Amino acid sequence: FAYAMALQHWGFDAVLAKIGVEPSGEAFNQISLDKDSKPKNPMINSGAITAHSLIPFDAQTSRAENLRRFLSELAGRELQFDASVYQSELNTAFRNLSIGYMLRTVGILENDPVEIVNGYIQQCAINVTVKDLAQMASVLANGGVQASTGKRLLSREVVRHVLSVMMSCGMYDAAGDWLTTVGI
Repeated sequence: FAYAMALQHWGFDAVLAKIGVEPSGEAFNQISLDKDSKPKNPMINSGAITAHSLIPFDAQTSRAENLRRFLSELAGRELQFDASVYQSELNTAFRNLSIGYMLRTVGILENDPVEIVNGYIQQCAINVTVKDLAQMASVLANGGVQASTGKRLLSREVVRHVLSVMMSCGMYDAAGDWLTTVGI
């Protein structure tokens, strides 16, 4: 959803210049980039951290807060951060910090990698229920419209793109097996 928010705000060209759409075949937390020195896709940590860096923010509202608000709209209820989960993840974020510094070194991240990774960890500590996830997924299934409110939250083009990336990259190295088993 962070990737979708970035696409919706910045457009395809700007986001695709920073994040690829190819399956990685690697572990989600692999410290690697594609041949163009960008994350292979938004579903692995390097791509998810980059997507977080592309969430709009301002002096009053952080990227994580803007994403929390967006996810709340998708879920149809006010979601909250879990401070204990955030702190626990922050205490062991060494690999993600390494990824953040690598992304900054190659010019993918334009801001302080510690700030970006901390925000990414905070975004990952947003509490959701299974019902929330179903509501959020229903927005994708409904072409970008939140069914309860009728409000368009994502364009059809963004939804199509996100669903394609989720299908081909969302299960790391098991995507091909899943696609052939399901028959898509």
